[in-house]
This record gives sequence, structure tokens and C-alpha cells, in this order.
Amino acid sequence: MSEGPSLQQRLDQARRRRFVGRVPERELVRSTLAEPELPFLVLYIFGPGGIGKTSLIREFAAIGRELGLPVAHVDARRIDPSPDSFLDAVRAALNLPPNSDPVAYLASISGRLLLLVDTYEMLTPIDGWLREQFLPGLRGDIFVVLAGRRPPALPWRTDSGWQAMMRILPLRNLGPDESRAYLELRDVPPDQIDAVLDFTHGHALALSLVADVYDQGPGTQFRPEAAPDVIQTLLEQLVQQVPSPLHRAALEASSLVRLLTESLLAALLRQEDVRDVFDWLRGLSLMEVDHRGLFPHDLAREALTADVRWRNPDWYNELHVRARNYYMHRVQTSSGQEQRRLLADYVYLHRDNPSVRPFFQWQESGTVFTDALRPEDLPELLAMVAQHEGAESADLAAHWLAQQPRNVSVLRGMGGAPTGFLARVTLEATTAADRDLDPAVHSVWQLMNRKPLRAGETATLFRFWMARVTHQGVSPEQSRLFLNMVQDYLVTPGLAYTFLPVVDADFWRVPFEYADLERLPAADFTVGGRRYGVYGHDWRETSVVNWLQLLAEREMIMTPPAARARTVAEPLIVLSEADFATAVRDALRDYKDELSLAANPLIRSRLVISQSGSEATPAARAGTLRQLLRETAESLEESPRLNKFYRAVCQTYLQPAVTQEQAAEVLDLPFSTYRRHLRSGIEEITARLWSREIGSLDRVFQ
Repeated sequence: MSEGPSLQQRLDQARRRRFVGRVPERELVRSTLAEPELPFLVLYIFGPGGIGKTSLIREFAAIGRELGLPVAHVDARRIDPSPDSFLDAVRAALNLPPNSDPVAYLASISGRLLLLVDTYEMLTPIDGWLREQFLPGLRGDIFVVLAGRRPPALPWRTDSGWQAMMRILPLRNLGPDESRAYLELRDVPPDQIDAVLDFTHGHALALSLVADVYDQGPGTQFRPEAAPDVIQTLLEQLVQQVPSPLHRAALEASSLVRLLTESLLAALLRQEDVRDVFDWLRGLSLMEVDHRGLFPHDLAREALTADVRWRNPDWYNELHVRARNYYMHRVQTSSGQEQRRLLADYVYLHRDNPSVRPFFQWQESGTVFTDALRPEDLPELLAMVAQHEGAESADLAAHWLAQQPRNVSVLRGMGGAPTGFLARVTLEATTAADRDLDPAVHSVWQLMNRKPLRAGETATLFRFWMARVTHQGVSPEQSRLFLNMVQDYLVTPGLAYTFLPVVDADFWRVPFEYADLERLPAADFTVGGRRYGVYGHDWRETSVVNWLQLLAEREMIMTPPAARARTVAEPLIVLSEADFATAVRDALRDYKDELSLAANPLIRSRLVISQSGSEATPAARAGTLRQLLRETAESLEESPRLNKFYRAVCQTYLQPAVTQEQAAEVLDLPFSTYRRHLRSGIEEITARLWSREIGSLDRVFQ
């Protein structure tokens, strides 16, 4: 009877089945190894923690074996950063006898060999020895791959010999198609994939860990906050060591703001001298640096933000307040492009709010800039209008661009060509003929005249706003145009009204209502057979100062307006058993967060309303829900069989440790055992609450 594959072979096969993407990198190694003479000898791969370097190294090893080559794989995490320890690791990887000389062996054998060194940043103390002694002593038929978090040190890049013999390859996130393919391979539910992609940004480790969440609970509705153990794992991978609580606070602060400067960090931490902490941040592999400041890698930002929001919501809120105050002070003392940049930073604070997040391209809004109208721009701008809105709209645009050219802002890409524009109409400067010509101006003028302008007041119609490619869809141009509109609110003296026409009024309802823009059906108009909806704001009723305060209050409310309205209109909700279980898990996670509990669907369940009464406020129902969770959890304590489950739930949610790892330590349990107890406790609590929800008490007193 023939023997089956070994465990190692089965592990390798399973890993390869789950490997997706990295086609250019794999083809580079495959084609290089197949060359009669190696075109270069060292491939240096680098990228942030969790990006997929180790998985790619394993794939390279599989490619080498497919080509019939001997493969030696060294993981620097398992060795001391010394020449002797490294040589011991190479000896073991080559399956050589304990006392043999691996350098002599590599010099004596014939034929091609693949040497892979993972986690190369751990070998920094011997980087010079490897570069100057070990690698130059190898035969020219040995191909070496080095993979680490940081780019190669300067001597690698300035040595003319290594410049010829080495290729440097930064490893980026997986693309959307590759990420989707991986999630489908892991059987993540199709209706959850977009949410996962939005969180992970194609980061390999995050995709894997989130897929693990679905393996453990297929009914999960994924949210970053709902998986604190995943977040903690990501943070451990991304940040190996945090020197002090101040450094941790700085790291958390960096995740909330669009760009971090030293002066902003000082304001967020309320410290006068933050140079050392700022320099520490700049040296982290998860940080990216440009001439404007620091910002975390997308996944690092998402992980850090979700972690601090879950772990310490008070500190999360306080950071928002400090950042907001910093930006508002700077906005009031700036102008022009600098003011628009600060407004972009301010709006970025709202990025986690579900009423705002889908309608801004946060990372990309800096790829375009605002400029004045130039005569040579006119044909392109009118062509944009004709393409998206038709010839009749283009004729009206030509009229207003000629009548009020100073009211036109043109967006340009790096090459200087127009990528979008905003054309304002100052309404009190129009004539009767103008108003008769343009249905948009006529309709808002009629509406505005119900409360006419007073002396010294002005009104603005954002008559045309669009991107060259996406018209009024979500895009970097649209995000920038909205910032230009906000800037108008701040700097226009005597502003009484603003009006904003849109081709799809329903699409923009949620973010516009969030921004206190009122839907004005009486001002809707038709041009070229297309109906346009109009939103507006009366600045005499809500001043700019009060408007900013209103946004500040809404900034931390994570429930969309429509959902909040439904809470009042539909006090009773009927949940399926799966949805009920998800809501219980969410409620346990949010046990100490009153705002989140008030948004949990359980507050509209029969279970809660029967206890609190149908007239109770959401806050009162949240209190009832918290009491039910505690009482039900404590009922487990009475059973010797279930007491261990209660202790796990208590240390995680009711009296939570900082991390789940610390909870396991407090309970003196292996982490896997702790996780099993926690899962069983949640299931038992859910079952007891479900029994009460449907009116059955069969399991409550088992």
C-alpha cells in the first residue's frame, strides 16, 4: 500500500490552493529561473507587515520545485542576527550534516539553486556581512530572494555592482479582482464581499483574517468593530513594538487625520515637544511620507481606527474634538488653496460616518487642484456639459461662463488639462432676461423671492458642477468640488442662500441631509428633457458657525438619518434567528457604548420593548438591553457546567480586559481555549434571549 502525501505536502497544497494574484512577481521569478544564465542574482522584495511577503516566498519555493531546483528557505524570525546563526539556518535548509560548511557546499555543487530569506529586516545587524561577504561568495547560478518590511539599505542602492545584479520590487496590496477572487475562494458570502474589500483595501493578511471570521461564524455581518481579535492581530503584525503610551496615542491619532504634521500631533497629544514621537512614527513601515506629512497605510489606518473606536470610544471622541478645533482655527486664518486643503482635512474627520463615507473619495481627492478659468478651457468645459447634459445645457453653460467668468473654478490634473469644473451664478447679479433664459435660475429665483434678499446679502446657485469622466458621480473631482462649495460658505460675505441642482436627487439625499441641505422640489427644473432636483440652504436660519457646530454633533453619530427615523416610526421589529444572533453579538461588543446600543435592532425587538415599554426612548431601551445582557450572562454563572463560559464573556464584554489575549491571561487559559469558551458563552446567552424573544422558556433554566 503506497503512502499518502506527508503533512507538510498537504499544508503546501492547501496554501497553494488559496494563493491568488501576484502574477507579475511569479512570472518574474519563473522566467528568471528558466534563463540559461541568470540576468540578475538577487531579488529584493519589501512591503509592510501582512502584505503577503511570506505567502509569496512560499509560492516562489513551489515554483522552484516545479522547475526541479533545490530550494533553501530561511525564515529570519527563527534565528539570531549573527553570521553563525544564519549559516546554521542555511545548513538546516539544505539538509546538510551538522558539522558541514554550507558556504563550501554551495561553492561545490553544480546546477541552479534557489535561496529564499524571509523577514529580512530581522537581519539588519548582519546586513553588511551578507552584502559584502556571504552573497558575493556564492556561485553565479544561485538565485537569492530577500523579503523584508523595509527597502534595501543605501549601500545596496549606491553600489554599481549591486545595481546591476539586484532587482528591487516593492510589494503592494492585491488588486480588487485578486482580492475578490480570494474571498470567493474562501467562501465569503457574496453580499459581504464589498464590505470586506472596503475594509481591507486588498491587504493580504487582512483578507485572510476576515475570511477566518466567516469560517468561525458563517452568519456574520462583517464590521471591523465586530472582530476585535482580528484587529488586534493586524495591529500586532503592523506594529511590532510601541515604546510608551504616548507613542500608542500618537499612532492612534495618526489614523484619524488625513495627514499628520508635527504641529497637528502636538495639538492632538497636547504636548509641546513631539519631535521624538513624530520621528518614531515616520520610521514605521506602515507609515507613508510625502512633503505634506505622514499618513498610515490604508489597512493600518482602518485597523487602528476600528481598534481605538472599539477599545476606548471616549479617547476616540476626544481626538476628533481636538483635531476639529485645530482645523477650524487654521481655516479661519488661511485662504485659497491652503484653506481648501484644511477643509479637506476637516471633512476627513467625517469619513467613518455612514452618511458621508460612500460619497467621498478620501484618499484620491488630492490628485486634482483648483484653478481659475482660462480662455482656452472653454471648448473643453462646454464639451463636458454637452456630453453629460446635452446641447441645450451646453448653450446655457456658454452663457454663464461668459457672463460670470470669475465665478468658475476649473479642476486640473497634474498635466494641467481640465478634469472638471464648478460654475456659480450670483443670483442678485442676474437680469430678468437671464432668468427667463435659464429654467434653473428662474426656478430658484421664484423660490428665493418668498423671502427676498436684504441689502448686502447674496445668493449662489452652483449651476454647473461635474467631472469630465464621471459627471456628478462619486470621484476625486466631485469630492474637490464639494470642498470648493464649503469654502464658498465660509468666505462669501452676506451669504443668505445656496442652491445645488443635481441630476439624481435621490442618490444624494443622505449626505445632503447630513450636511443640512434641504430638498426643494418647488425649485426643480427641466432642461433638454431632463429633470433636475434642487437642494438648498438658508444661511440666515442656520449660520455658518451654527452649521459647523451641527456637523460636529453629527460627526460621531454612526447611524444614517434614515435608520434613525425608522427607529421612531417602527418601534417593533421581527428578526430572524440568524439576525437575532448577530444583534446579540453586536450588543455584547457594544455593551459599554450607549450610542451603539441605542442603534442595535434589539431595542426594537419584542424582548426589549416588553421590558421597557413601547414609549421608552432609544436611550432607555438601550439601558434595558444592557440589563438583559448582564442578567442573562450572570445566569450562566449559577451552572457549574456553564460558569467557565460566563467568565470568558465577563472578561471580554462586561468587565473587559484591554485585549482578548489579556482576557485569556486573566482567566489563566490558552488563547484557543478562551476563544472556545467565549464562543460557547455567546451561543448560550443568545439561545436564552431567543427563547424569551419567541416566548419559549424551555432552555432558560437548563
